[in-house]
Amino acid sequence: MIRNEKDQLCWYEFEAFLTLPVKHGIFTRHGGVSTGHLTSLNMGGTVGDEPHNPRLNQDRMLTALGLPTDRVFDVWQVHSADAIVAKESRPLNTEHEKADIIVTGARDVTLVMRFADCVPLMVYDPVLHAAGIAHAGWIGTGKNVAGALIRAMRDNFGSDPTQLIAGIGPSICREHYPVGEEVVEIFSRQFADQMDEIVFTSQGKPHLDLWRANQIQLQNAGVHQIEIAGICTACHTEDWYSYRGEKGRTGRFGAAIQLI
Repeated sequence: MIRNEKDQLCWYEFEAFLTLPVKHGIFTRHGGVSTGHLTSLNMGGTVGDEPHNPRLNQDRMLTALGLPTDRVFDVWQVHSADAIVAKESRPLNTEHEKADIIVTGARDVTLVMRFADCVPLMVYDPVLHAAGIAHAGWIGTGKNVAGALIRAMRDNFGSDPTQLIAGIGPSICREHYPVGEEVVEIFSRQFADQMDEIVFTSQGKPHLDLWRANQIQLQNAGVHQIEIAGICTACHTEDWYSYRGEKGRTGRFGAAIQLI
């Protein structure tokens, strides 16, 4: 990934997307208006911030990318594998739809999601000019949200998975992600032949590799071009909000993508 800085904001872009007609960014916690443990670019509206701060921070994020602040489509993320097609921006006075995948073929809509250890997934179709974003924590990954993202691209736009370009963004690494045996059981049903690639034991506890799990799911869905950020949010809480790293008392960082 490529690191960018502007007006105290810092964000990362996938190298694979840089020459393509798509603007995108996954933003660190720097450069916003939130204070205290939420310092400073908090995008989460349910983590105890002043009500107006997340919107001001989102506007800063979009402005840094050179995108309009009033053409956003976002959702109420619920750790699902459900997808929404964004044909136009979401009016501010309407309720959020519940989903963890957004896809679009509209050039004037910015897809926005929020994260704090979960995996940001982005995908772009360079042939049909369509894009998608998804939120993949362990629950969503256990439901194969990555595969559902590719199906949404295929079903709604006719995308050929082999032509898609995907990115796995900054999120928690396996060293910081111990899980319970119930989580191991869920993943063993889906990754029966690859458990040694996504689960390892440290200090007597199983740890889950969300990066590799999502990579496998994308590959199983037919995607060949996958870039992995390799940046751990829990390792670098000075830059990222991390639910595990900050014991639940944290904000949410933002990710945005728009076709141009």
